[in-house]
Formats: sequence, C-alpha cells, structure tokens
Amino acid sequence: MTATIAQIDSKVLLIRGERVMLSQHLAELYEVEPRVLNQAVKRNIERFPEDFMFQLTPEEFTNLKSQFVTSSWGGIRTAPYAFTEQGVAMLSSVLRSERAIQVNIEIMRAFVRLRQMLARKLAALEKKYDARFKAVFEAIHELMTPPENIKKRTIGFAEWDKK
Repeated sequence: MTATIAQIDSKVLLIRGERVMLSQHLAELYEVEPRVLNQAVKRNIERFPEDFMFQLTPEEFTNLKSQFVTSSWGGIRTAPYAFTEQGVAMLSSVLRSERAIQVNIEIMRAFVRLRQMLARKLAALEKKYDARFKAVFEAIHELMTPPENIKKRTIGFAEWDKK
C-alpha cells in the first residue's frame, strides 16, 4: 500500500515554528512499529542534529494530545520525536526498506507542495495588501494636497476704509 497525499499532508504539523512529522506518524506511514523507528534513530543519533529532529516537551505533548478528539496515541509514555523535512530525508538513510524509500519520496514531495502553497498564498497576500496600501497612500496624498477651487479668505481684522 502506498501512502496517499492526503495521509501525508494530514501528518505535517507546525511545532515550534517548524513544519514537522511525529515519529509515531512516520512509523505508521513506513508500516513499522514506533519503537523500531526510534531504535534506528537512536543507533544513528549523530545523523539527527536539533534542526533535523527534536523531542517534544511534556507540555507540548500534552497540548498536542488534547488537540486530537479521538486518541491515536495508544499507550505512549514518552513524548514523541518531531522530524523536520531534513530529518525525514535523513530517515531514508537509516530505514532502508523499499517502503521507507517510497514513503520518503512522497513525504519530500509533500513538503515541496507545502512550500509552493505557502509561496502562492504569500504572493496573493502581497498583491492584496499592495493594492490596499496604494489606496491608503493615495487617500493620504489627497488629504495633504489643498483643493484648487476654494477661494482663499484672509483671516484677521480688515481696515475700515477697505470695507
């Protein structure tokens, strides 16, 4: 069975400002037990610096569990690992099954799709706000420019003989 785009996209989370996938979700996609994935990572821990993988704090894990209505966490006692895009790519060198290779390719494509989607949204926002800011600047410019057709009156006292 091949992992579908929807399956992969639904597993990408935003934690600590990073798009990550959790170890138990990756194990599910790779069709291995989470402990097998974690053991492989621990045996090759030098391949996973902090910008590739980090373990959730107990608070992050509790918060994450509370966001899921139905529990898919089972009897997990320790907080899972979160893998960034680079960490997921590194997993392909640690998990060498054919399944791992195929799933990794699809996961890399999912991260690329996310980047492309974010770039499109950002471009749309820039166009939207550029137009709005242009209108604001034009309105400010109009307010600062004195109208041409208004007669100027002098303010103050007039001399008696000029009345």
